[in-house]
Amino acid sequence: MHIALFQPDIPQNAGTLARLCACLGVPLAIIEPAGFPTGDRAFLRAGMDYLDLAAIARHASFSAFESWRRSAGHRLVLFTTTADRSFVDFTFAAGDVLLFGRESAGVPDHVHAAADARLIIPMVGGVRSLNVAVAAAMALALALRQTGGFPPAVDGGPPTLEHG
Repeated sequence: MHIALFQPDIPQNAGTLARLCACLGVPLAIIEPAGFPTGDRAFLRAGMDYLDLAAIARHASFSAFESWRRSAGHRLVLFTTTADRSFVDFTFAAGDVLLFGRESAGVPDHVHAAADARLIIPMVGGVRSLNVAVAAAMALALALRQTGGFPPAVDGGPPTLEHG
């Protein structure tokens, strides 16, 4: 499983997702140009000390990203507010790349056309979209659950209550 961000605008969201990916052992791809440098203070603050643990690949363009993705044989799963298919009705595969667009503009038509699947996170009427980091966390959780991709619990599992 991979997370990919198409030309992200907001460093805090990218940093938050880098931290999420580090914690779950999922690679993060950033498709340039991003709206901030990797040394951006907000990106570093959101990623905290997890950035050194994150596997972050930066791709100079969407075509460079596509070359990598196709050569690796990964399916591209685009999350978009314009899709008709709910992400809860989709069957994820372990090698999928979950792609999220720019916070300000989504993705252009050629990126939509390249996607193997286009999915939406259902929401109540009258709202535009979720925060990209929240949407990616929701999507990644479902995808990892379906594929058995969550890392094992470090301490052997959740605590239990003892009755005395």
